[in-house]
Amino acid sequence: MSTQLVSLSPDLTRLVQESYDIEIRDGNLLVHHAPFVTEQATVDFGILVSELTTNGERTVRPGQHVMWLVGGIPYDHQGQRVSIVNDTNPHDFGGGLVASCSMSGKPNGEHPADYYIKVRNYVRVLTSYAGAIEPGVSHTNFPVRESTPAESVFRYHDAATSRAGLSAVTAKLQSGKVAIVGLGGTGAYVLDLVAKTPVEEVHLYDDDTLLAHNAFRCPGAASLDQLRSSPKKVDHLFKQYDPVRRNIFPHSTRITAGNVHELQAMTFVFIAIDTGPDKRVIIDALRSWGIPFIDCGMGVTRRDNALRGMVRVTTGANGRYGHIDQRVSFVDDPEDDYDWNIQTSDLNMLNATLAVIRWKKLCGYYVDDKQEYNTAYTVARNQLVNGDLAE
Repeated sequence: MSTQLVSLSPDLTRLVQESYDIEIRDGNLLVHHAPFVTEQATVDFGILVSELTTNGERTVRPGQHVMWLVGGIPYDHQGQRVSIVNDTNPHDFGGGLVASCSMSGKPNGEHPADYYIKVRNYVRVLTSYAGAIEPGVSHTNFPVRESTPAESVFRYHDAATSRAGLSAVTAKLQSGKVAIVGLGGTGAYVLDLVAKTPVEEVHLYDDDTLLAHNAFRCPGAASLDQLRSSPKKVDHLFKQYDPVRRNIFPHSTRITAGNVHELQAMTFVFIAIDTGPDKRVIIDALRSWGIPFIDCGMGVTRRDNALRGMVRVTTGANGRYGHIDQRVSFVDDPEDDYDWNIQTSDLNMLNATLAVIRWKKLCGYYVDDKQEYNTAYTVARNQLVNGDLAE
């Protein structure tokens, strides 16, 4: 469905929050998995269809009180046609959606004030008869349904968001193009989290091959056959997350001065690469373009046959870049054991999680009291320190 229309329309938002499986298609509101009783006195599930009137941004009062039912003509539990059925001539909405009948119901003789009231009325009437035959039947336990590109970037309904009633909050993450530069351990976990948000596009940049050592600090599980085929990291991860969402674009290339201009089309960039001149090129370019970014950093060293570790998340956004050169290293550290590919998937995951939480704060998804632009976590002390706070 159009998440923006839903988020701006309290009646549609309430339908989602109460687990109605709604879809907006060709200017109509569809309600899937509506229980009704068939002529054979069995319970079936149909699709309710309503016109959808908007002012261009959000819904307004319904233009009609009538709704159509796709899937059959509804009866009551005593074998009588439901009284609100008023026309049994088929109605073709196009695209294979053909209604068996239309229904006319006005609670207390009043035109519905919004689409929540309108939908709830029809579903309640039909479900009351279905429940007499099959107790406990409900519109809420609907099966997974494939979404269309017009509805969502997700290939199926985001039930986690709707069940939690967070559609309006999650819509803050909807627009924009997010790039993840570097798909090693941290960058791959960033993808795991960002792929499950409704951002418009996700672009992956990395020229490395997926090998056994980095497969152990990457989300999911690579099979032996997959490793034997030596896939590029971005291609492997694309195949892993494409079943969840559309608009993931793998770029099997390293960002350097020669192609950094590709990032100019992005609205946000996660940087998860080793220190070095390429990182300087990327950050300088993003600063000059005013594109917000987060740089992820990690340091792991040996001490007494154990590891000391720190993860860092540094944000450049809202014109605040003066702290970057003091927080981000652009010079390789030969004493950093992380460059030896020590398997630290837990720290990779933590680094990615802190980065994505910070991004969501910038988007308004989370409350941001501190407005920190640098965060560091040290393992030995189990200490999280915020720095470079907004004044």
